[in-house]
Amino acid sequence: MKAMPYDIEHPDITRTLRTGYPDGLRNMINQPEHYGIDYFGDEILVGDEIVEINGEIVLKDNFEDYLTEVLEVKFMTAE
Repeated sequence: MKAMPYDIEHPDITRTLRTGYPDGLRNMINQPEHYGIDYFGDEILVGDEIVEINGEIVLKDNFEDYLTEVLEVKFMTAE
C-alpha cells in the first residue's frame, strides 16, 4: 500500500487562505441586492430596468415578450 502524502490541502482551505473568504461567502458578498421576480420568473436585481403594467412587474428585456404573449400585441412592418 502506497503512503498518502500529507502536504495536500483541500481546495476550499487554499482558496480561503488566499482570498480571506470561503467560496460561498465570497459569492454572497459580491452579488447585487435581490429586488424580486418578474412575470416570467426571472430574477430582478436592484438597478435592473423594469416595467409595471396592469400590476405586473416585467424586466425591460422581457417587455416585448410580455406584449406579444400576454397582451397579444402584434408587431408588423407597414407595407
